Amino acid sequence: MKKIIISLLGAAVLFTTAAPSTFASEARIESEVNQVVGTPYSWGGTTVSGFDCSGFILYIMGKFNVDNLPRTSESQAKVGTVVAQEDLQLGDLVFFNTSGNGISHAGIYLGDNQFAHSSSSKGVRISKLSDSYYKDRYVTARRVVNEDSYLKMIE
Repeated sequence: MKKIIISLLGAAVLFTTAAPSTFASEARIESEVNQVVGTPYSWGGTTVSGFDCSGFILYIMGKFNVDNLPRTSESQAKVGTVVAQEDLQLGDLVFFNTSGNGISHAGIYLGDNQFAHSSSSKGVRISKLSDSYYKDRYVTARRVVNEDSYLKMIE
């Protein structure tokens, strides 16, 4: 019974903090992303010297103690909980087929139809899921954050 009550309280916190007061809610993760916007793309890169898409995810999610993610976008797309596109939340990972051979690109959903990623042509940037390039290549999304990590993202 105690676990059920704790779970319900946790869900209430998540749903009330993810409500439309998003200006303050998004500040922490957006701040972390904005600090590296413009960082150049580097195949295999995981540092502020250069990121590939999955290395960027590892770097940002590490700031919120989500450090159990695999290294590649293809592997990252297999962990966590599947999330429907219409149910995306701040911090969810979004995956794309940009090569024609399965999952080959990934980013972090920021809300308001936007996601942060490391583009091979433009480095770390924020794009819209509705941009025709990404809309046509969208494959899936995963929720990999736990309640504690999510609360850190919205502080």
